[in-house]
Amino acid sequence: METVVSGIRSTGNLHLGNYYGAIQNFVKMQYEYNCYFFIADLHSLTTHPTPDNLHINVKNVLVEYLAAGIDPERATIYVQSDVPEIAELYLYLNMNAYLGELERSTSFKDKVRAHPDNVNAGLLTYPVLMAADILIHKATKVPVGKDQEQHLEMARTFGNRFNRLYNKEYFPEPYAFNFSQNLVKIPGLDGKGKMGKSEGEGNAIFLSDPPEVIRKKVMRAVTDSGPTAENQAKPDEIQNLFDLMKVVSAPDTIAHFDNLYNTMQIRYGDLKKQLAEDMIIATAPIREKINDIANDAPYLRQVARYGAIKARESAQKTIKEVREIIGFKSF
Repeated sequence: METVVSGIRSTGNLHLGNYYGAIQNFVKMQYEYNCYFFIADLHSLTTHPTPDNLHINVKNVLVEYLAAGIDPERATIYVQSDVPEIAELYLYLNMNAYLGELERSTSFKDKVRAHPDNVNAGLLTYPVLMAADILIHKATKVPVGKDQEQHLEMARTFGNRFNRLYNKEYFPEPYAFNFSQNLVKIPGLDGKGKMGKSEGEGNAIFLSDPPEVIRKKVMRAVTDSGPTAENQAKPDEIQNLFDLMKVVSAPDTIAHFDNLYNTMQIRYGDLKKQLAEDMIIATAPIREKINDIANDAPYLRQVARYGAIKARESAQKTIKEVREIIGFKSF
């Protein structure tokens, strides 16, 4: 059975984009692949979270992974920092990663431009840690978005470089993988692109958002003054609202508002009220599970410990073999 590895940074709650874009695919994958899903708390250290925030964010993501349908009996779900072998492999890979190739990373250059006062070594070597996350389980399939494809290419580079350096075909090449050929892309409420935490709280609908928060966010969504001609093309911010409806609303509801837009009779307030209520209904089952799981501390401890044990079984085998290949031997 092929191995799949994927992670999500512990920088806050999961949103509709995570759920419909990736998590639903994870739920399907766990029945057909050997899956490792981790919470990337080590990666989050590049932004210097406080200890309290770090722990709360890790808990939130763990709770929401479980509420969204990840089964700890089928998939290995674990916290990255609970598997110290990842940090050890990160060290070994760093010894063979070159400054020039790390500086050419698109994500590193973007971070430098966005946060010039926080250009730390963790940002520079972020692709190496990501490679360690993947190679520690010798994964061949990695669900990633377009923005992570360069990192995955670098993971192949580091793995192949290790193989060449030690003249042993040890690490397999990992490749981008999507369970579904038609990935659902969830737009943000600001009309500027995909839904995401990095775009601000108001851009995303989080799975844990209570109904009143969802209503407020949707009602603040960007709109224009309305169509000026029948059947005219929708501007991005309006198309985004209709795209969100395609995810959570019934087909006849979408057709109703589409007809109102095409006949210049639409009232955006009515559209947003309907969208908000449909979002509330769509997220209600997950929200209820989030509340139940978040209050079950013994269960969360059990899941985290079980996941760490399973992940370390795989990671320890890899590290043992890597140390032997490199030449580390006990006297």
